Amino acid sequence: MGIFARLATLIKSNLNDLISRSEDPEKMLNQVVIDMSNQLIEAKKQVAVSIADEKRLAKQAEQEAANAAEWERRAMLAIKAGDDNLAKEALARKKEHDQLAASYKDQWQKQKQAVEQLKTALRLLNNKIEEAKRKKNVLIARKKRAEAQKAIQETLSGLNNASAFETFDRMSAKIDQIEAEAEAAGEIQEQYTGDTLAHRFGQLEATQGAEDDLMALKRKMGVVPPEPPKEAAPAQVRVAGPAPAPPTQAEQDELAAALAELEAEEQREQARMKR
Repeated sequence: MGIFARLATLIKSNLNDLISRSEDPEKMLNQVVIDMSNQLIEAKKQVAVSIADEKRLAKQAEQEAANAAEWERRAMLAIKAGDDNLAKEALARKKEHDQLAASYKDQWQKQKQAVEQLKTALRLLNNKIEEAKRKKNVLIARKKRAEAQKAIQETLSGLNNASAFETFDRMSAKIDQIEAEAEAAGEIQEQYTGDTLAHRFGQLEATQGAEDDLMALKRKMGVVPPEPPKEAAPAQVRVAGPAPAPPTQAEQDELAAALAELEAEEQREQARMKR
C-alpha cells in the first residue's frame, strides 16, 4: 500500500470516528422516523397508482365486453336483414372485442392481486413505522435516563475527591477547637470573675443539697436505715463578755493592703484571660 493510500485510509478512519462521536442518538432516531414516514408517503402514492391502474383495466375489460355484445347485436340484425356477409364481418369484429376483453380481464386480475399484495405490504410498513416511533420514544427516554445517571456519577466522582473530604474534616476540627475554646473561656470567666470564695461555697452548697436529696430518697426506699431521732440540744447560756476592742490603725492598714493585693491579683488574672 502506497503512502497516499495509507494516508487516505487514515483520514477516512479519523472522519468516521469523528462522525460516530458527534452523532446524537435522539436526532438520529428522529431523522430515521422522518425518513421512514417519507418512504411511507411514497409507498402510498405507488399503491394509489396501482389501484388506479386496476380500476382502469377493469373498466377497459367491461368496455370491450360491451363492444363485443354490441357487435353481436349488429350481427343478429344483419342476419335478420338477410345480409350474411355483413353478419360475418360483425361477428369478426365481435371476436376482436372478445379477445381484448379477455386480455384486459386477465391483466385486471393480475393487477388486482398485485394491489392486494401492495396494500398488505403498506399496512406492514405502516405498522413498522408506528413500532419504530414507539421504540424511538423508549430509546430517547433510556438515553435521557442514562445521561442523568452519568451526570450523577460524575458529580459523585467529584465528591469522592479526597481533597473535598479533607476540607470538610479540617473545618470540622477547627469548629470543634473553637467550641472547646469558647467552653473553656466560659468556665474561666465563671470561676475567676467576682467573689471566688462565694462561688466555691455556692458549689459546695449545691453539692450538699444533692447529697441530702439522694440520702432522703434512699431512706424512703428502705435502702439505708432511717435517720435517728435528734436529741434536744442543751440550752446554751450566753454570758455577756466584754465588747471586742476596735481594730487599731495598723490592723486597718494591713487589711486594706491585703484587699488591694487581692484586687490586683484578680485584675491580672482577668487581663491574662482577655489575652
